[in-house]
Amino acid sequence: MKFKTLFVVIATLLSSNVLAETAEIDLPSMLVNADFRPSLAQETPISLTTIDSELIESRGAQHIEDILNLAPNVNVSSGASRGQYFQIRGIGERSQFAAPINPSVGLIIDDIDFSRTGGAATLFDIEQIEILRGPQGTRYGTNALAGIITMQSRQPSDELEIHIETGIAEYNTRSLGVAVGGPLIDDKLLGRFSIHTHQSDGYIDNEFLNRDNTQDRDEITARGKLKWLINDDLTVDLNILHLDINNGYDAFTFDNSRNTLTDDPGQDKQRTNAFALKTDWRASDSVQLQSTITYVKSDIVYSYDADWGFDGQFAAGLFPYVGFEEFKRDRKNYSVELRALSNENGLIFNNSTEWVVGLYYLDQDEDLDQNSDFGAFGVTLLKNEYNTKNTAVFGQLDTHLDDKLTLISGLRVEYFEADYQDSNALEIDTSEVLFGGKLGLNYQASDDQLLYTSLSRGYKSGGVNTDASITPSQRDFDTEYLWSLEAGVKSSWLDGALNTNLAVFYALRRDAQVKSSLQVGPAFIDYQANAAKGKNIGIEADLDWLINHQWRVFAAVGLLDATFDEYDNPDLLADGIKISGRRQAHAPAYQFNLGGEFYFAQNWTFRANIEGKDEFYFSNSHNEKSSSYAIVNSSIDYRTGDWKVTLWGKNLFDKDYATRGFFFGNDPSIGYADRNYTQKGDPRVVGLSVSYDY
Repeated sequence: MKFKTLFVVIATLLSSNVLAETAEIDLPSMLVNADFRPSLAQETPISLTTIDSELIESRGAQHIEDILNLAPNVNVSSGASRGQYFQIRGIGERSQFAAPINPSVGLIIDDIDFSRTGGAATLFDIEQIEILRGPQGTRYGTNALAGIITMQSRQPSDELEIHIETGIAEYNTRSLGVAVGGPLIDDKLLGRFSIHTHQSDGYIDNEFLNRDNTQDRDEITARGKLKWLINDDLTVDLNILHLDINNGYDAFTFDNSRNTLTDDPGQDKQRTNAFALKTDWRASDSVQLQSTITYVKSDIVYSYDADWGFDGQFAAGLFPYVGFEEFKRDRKNYSVELRALSNENGLIFNNSTEWVVGLYYLDQDEDLDQNSDFGAFGVTLLKNEYNTKNTAVFGQLDTHLDDKLTLISGLRVEYFEADYQDSNALEIDTSEVLFGGKLGLNYQASDDQLLYTSLSRGYKSGGVNTDASITPSQRDFDTEYLWSLEAGVKSSWLDGALNTNLAVFYALRRDAQVKSSLQVGPAFIDYQANAAKGKNIGIEADLDWLINHQWRVFAAVGLLDATFDEYDNPDLLADGIKISGRRQAHAPAYQFNLGGEFYFAQNWTFRANIEGKDEFYFSNSHNEKSSSYAIVNSSIDYRTGDWKVTLWGKNLFDKDYATRGFFFGNDPSIGYADRNYTQKGDPRVVGLSVSYDY
């Protein structure tokens, strides 16, 4: 009887009378803010993916790891409670332990640089995410060798806005968020404040402790915004962010299951306070002056039970060591950026050229307190301090050669200083001059067709290896450079109902910074080296098609051939591992996303997509790979007045897939033979969200 009733309800919803009342739907017009000047996504000459708040909410997404599969040639690595390390076109870090890192993929949240702290990328009250692929040497410099991810939260408006959102899901998952914005002083001061809490037991069962929450998630995000409209020409913005993340970390098992045996689960904690103060002054009809001052302080704890077992095994002689590692970091950084941009009457070279010039300064301090206790194998106590300073001058010219053809020329020169010292009496001071930039040519064939090509140079500054057991020559490594040639076409068809994008690229890595690791007893020696030259070649394509007032289809595909032409690492060759000519780590040969939306009745929307990727190597120090996979996600939402109810499901067929992998010996039952150990991505999760907007 229940099935018959359900069938009648569905038939009623799909009747022609109801469909006739379906509201008209338009393709979103996404404004991209990651470059010097805002522009529509279809008019921005670069390979990019934009994700709006509607899509974030429909997936029940809480962190950026939940939506990155939508972007072609973008991958993520976990090894923590969240996927915190990003790779674009096969380039990017995959983890951090004792050594400081200089990232290849930047993460900017409300103009604040979180490139070393991916756990900060929570999603409540985020309005838009922009993922720019390829080196962004002119605009962002050393933190954007492979690309940049920017996140913008909702701006305050001149009318009262209230957004309340709550949700529940499997695994004791629950969330609650409130955002309030509007005028504090009419026509002068606007404000917005939001706070959100997300909690979940996680997807691990600890059989020794008889607990199901040792990989739990407990995350609080608070954002505040003020916009001061001083006059028609001057605006001041203040963004404030507070994060209190208190997650567990208990992910690896001997049998690659979700059932752990640890007696001392780890933590993945972060407490952050940050702000950005921005001014935008239209000094005249010739010049726009902008400034941004930011400050971030983060206290981070990352720890794990390294033996993956319980101490009773050691006491009974079944396990040869007890191991636990903890890394406490105190990160502080502040930055200042000043920019001058041309306005409508400030063009130069016979009124043909828009210009931007700027200065940038970034000071970053990172203090580490490491405690690695491996019992009979010894204890490592390490304290280190790493301070870097980046001082840059940059500029860009957009020269309109005629009504359709524009030449882009950008240059950034950056002076990089790094000071490192630790409790092992190691001191390294380095400095160097870095430069990157872009030459591009854009051809606006028609209002609906943009063709572009560019040659870009990105860079990532050198760094320090901290392990006392490596040779002095391995203690530091040099800058990596990336030359990238890209061509693409952005098109709009069918009176704007169909948008398509196609980009091809050919990139050369020089002095590539490659992480390798060697096992010594139960512990690892991780170190970076300029071990390789590589090629990263590929295609990125996507479409968004509003077929009619009921159906919308979207698709994206990324193809990638990322290999090392040369790889000089005698330690790996001695183990019979040849990396030269092999694919780079975390660089799947293909990624795809195919989905659609069906507006099957007034106020009802059904969404579904399938996303997946090819197998990929976990590391450049062994030959173990993930499996290829595809997962299915779906949601259905209903709107009535100011309310929206969404039923969503992720990974509906409960596909097992890996987000991190290691290869070493840690299992006493097989004599500590080396084998592959993986961390699994999220299983099937079904949830319900309810939101209210005023």
